[in-house]
Amino acid sequence: MKKINILLVLLCFFTNITFAQELISGIIRDTSGEPLAGASVIEKGTSNGTVADFNGNYKISVAKGSILIFSYIGYQSKEIQVTNNILNVSLESGEQLQEVQIVGSRNAKRTSVDTPVPVDVIDVKELAAKNGNVDLTQILQYAAPSFNATKQSGSDGADHVVPASLRGLGPDQTLVLINGKRRHQSSLVNIFGTRGRGNSGTDLNAIPVSAIKRIEVLRDGASAQYGSDAIAGVINIVLNDATDGLVGGVTYGAYSTKTGGDYAQKIFETQDGWEPELFNVEGKNRLDGEDKNFDGETTKIDLNYGVKIGENGFINFTTELLSQEKTLRPGFDWRKGYGSASVDAFSFMVNSLVPVNDNTEIYVFGGRSFRDINANAFSRSSFADGDNRSVPSIYPNGFTPQITSNITDVSVSAGLKHSMANGWDLDFSNTFGKNMFHYYIKNSNNASLKDASPTDFNAGGHSLSQNTTGLDFNKYFEEAASGISLAFGMEFRTENFLIFSGEEASYALYDENGIAITNPAIQTVATDSNGDELSGGSQGFPGYSPANEVDRSRTNVSFYVDSEINISDNFLVAGALRYENYSDFGSTFNYKLASRLKISENLSFRGSVSSGFRAPSLTQLYYNLKFTNIVAGESVPSLLSANNSTVTKAFGIEQLKEETALNGSIGFTYNKGGFTATLDAYSISVDDRIILTDNFTDQAILGPLKVDAAQFFANGVDTRTRGVDLVLAYKTAIDDHSSINIGLTGNINDLKIDEIHNGNLNEFTFFSPFSRAYLKAAAPDYKLGLNLGYTNNKFSVSANLTKFSEVKLQDFQWVDSPPTTQSEADALYAVATDTYKTKMVMDLNISYEFSKGLTFTVGSTNLFNAYATPQYDGWTDQGSLMDSVQMGSDGAYFFGRIAFKL
Repeated sequence: MKKINILLVLLCFFTNITFAQELISGIIRDTSGEPLAGASVIEKGTSNGTVADFNGNYKISVAKGSILIFSYIGYQSKEIQVTNNILNVSLESGEQLQEVQIVGSRNAKRTSVDTPVPVDVIDVKELAAKNGNVDLTQILQYAAPSFNATKQSGSDGADHVVPASLRGLGPDQTLVLINGKRRHQSSLVNIFGTRGRGNSGTDLNAIPVSAIKRIEVLRDGASAQYGSDAIAGVINIVLNDATDGLVGGVTYGAYSTKTGGDYAQKIFETQDGWEPELFNVEGKNRLDGEDKNFDGETTKIDLNYGVKIGENGFINFTTELLSQEKTLRPGFDWRKGYGSASVDAFSFMVNSLVPVNDNTEIYVFGGRSFRDINANAFSRSSFADGDNRSVPSIYPNGFTPQITSNITDVSVSAGLKHSMANGWDLDFSNTFGKNMFHYYIKNSNNASLKDASPTDFNAGGHSLSQNTTGLDFNKYFEEAASGISLAFGMEFRTENFLIFSGEEASYALYDENGIAITNPAIQTVATDSNGDELSGGSQGFPGYSPANEVDRSRTNVSFYVDSEINISDNFLVAGALRYENYSDFGSTFNYKLASRLKISENLSFRGSVSSGFRAPSLTQLYYNLKFTNIVAGESVPSLLSANNSTVTKAFGIEQLKEETALNGSIGFTYNKGGFTATLDAYSISVDDRIILTDNFTDQAILGPLKVDAAQFFANGVDTRTRGVDLVLAYKTAIDDHSSINIGLTGNINDLKIDEIHNGNLNEFTFFSPFSRAYLKAAAPDYKLGLNLGYTNNKFSVSANLTKFSEVKLQDFQWVDSPPTTQSEADALYAVATDTYKTKMVMDLNISYEFSKGLTFTVGSTNLFNAYATPQYDGWTDQGSLMDSVQMGSDGAYFFGRIAFKL
């Protein structure tokens, strides 16, 4: 009720803001006098706008003295203050987004439409204002054709950091930049039950959405331009530089608990009369003991404030507060807590530019994000039911451990740009970033401590820091050929990876006297009343011990040259070369060639070929942990061995080396009036991809370590990915007050494993069909999106339809009974393949601008409550009736948002 009262007060306040209005009209043309149908006209600092009709005519009512912004794709924007009621405008062809170079090109005169490689420019600022999604990954999931990310459940750290991919490759094969500067990665490596296993990606959700102006997604290999990780492409996040005062919003939403389907009856019918107890069905029999029609309640408050500094400078502040409760979805008794994690987060970001003189400016940007995340692990049954992982005096009915984390991200980038008298532009910068991931395990126990066990544990954690110093030069030669852009520079980077230990009870195995076992020869493991040995460490996630601690660093130096040559007005050739040297594995040399040929003013063909690489991350080189894997509802003590350990070498796993890639793409662009089309086909071959192997069980090696299985990071497979990206967009005016926009996006993606580098090890143990399916499931075979928008004065509505292809996974029967021969594998394929049929989801948003200071939006994502096809045999990897694929497993989300401006 308190929240409702606050919103009503805001509504009453802002709807009373009024201004004197003037009707402005005119014609928008290009420099040749041709009308620009669909050109945009916006009253600066408001959402009040219109578009030109087929003859370039526009009309708009604005406040007296307002500034109008005129823009059109491929043309320079203009800002003109209203002094007359008739205002005709001429736009010049050139860079519409001139203040920041488009990613993939260091040429400041290049647009996203005429680049020789595919680039999506996503207006996140506009999307966030009228969208219920509070995470950046979810916004991009439905905005970029080949971007894929779904929340995971029961996947340890992957419940806390959403693994995201581009063109079906790994999370760590996409480079992320902020304002063109390299962003640090997460210190988390995905190791259990998730897409992106064995990978460490960038935590995109650590960046507040309201701090972002736009995102540029380069869908092409770019290692020769930007260095390691840019095999699949580059995501450049351009921060907000608005100086319009205070803007903000309040969003509230929740997920429907209605899942549909008679799961219990289906299990009974398809599984020979099996009648398990099911939890969290239709909001009932929930782990939290409540009956609910909605859960996952989400509240987000965002504020952005910007002011000018001098004539061309600015400083912009953003802060966000997010609170999101858990969702609970159908699961078996060993997975009572299946659903998305809860999140409490606070973040802020600053972006600034200060002119020193006409030729020099200083920029600083950065921020901090803190998130407290709580996810449910697999449930433990009671001791009476045969599970001695539960201390009966503490949890007589069993328990569901909670894996919680405090994730802190900090970053700061500072630099100086200077235009020299000879026409060269200089950019000197230093960027520091750090991610720290600290585990706390709650509602758990250390069984070997028996009645003396605590229930909360400090389990330790890990951190990754990165510092990058860069010096870049570029110049555009107007008189050479039809224009030549030349850039070169160098970069020096340091990285550091840490694992720090938790409290003793989180990792230790105790003897009958309650003393941590350090000498197994004279100490006896604590046993239960049946004489069976008890397990040590905190259940759900064992803590890091002093033996796991790591403090490793490395350095890297690189040099590059990058050029675009306009041989004629219609023919462009681009090339880049880059040399890098790493202190831990040596040198790489990469190249890129690209070209664009204009057939006419509207039609262009483009293509590229490039080599690429990704250095093994410090986490893949040095991460190690003794943990508990869940196999068919049973716990199996397992060791993830560091790449440099003697155990790894004993199994014949070689030292990690860089992944290498060969990228090729070809496509076309078409742009006329309000219609834009791009179609690009691509092929990406990656050799020596780093994977996380399956479990080896050689007890001659593992017996003394008190573990049943071990797995390793290895340069395990060669893959080839082929696909097509399609982006169609059309925007036009219906009349003086209304307009429509239509968009169609699509990605068709096919990943094949060409070779498995198992050496003398068994192929099915090294990288089983179970793990191969996870590698292929990084992206569906296709994802198609249809976006429809209609605006009429203060009213707007948008509908988005997204169709996901069928997804096939191999379930946990592969792990329960791992094959060692092809005939055993063939037999398992028949029973262990989980098929998730094609699904379509619909998102709907409706907005109304009550005044220039207040807009109200209501809507839904996954409006018709689509879920992945249920599996009824209990073998799914995440312990539920379905895995988190396609649109995820939370169902329909309904929201309301108030956006305001002061």
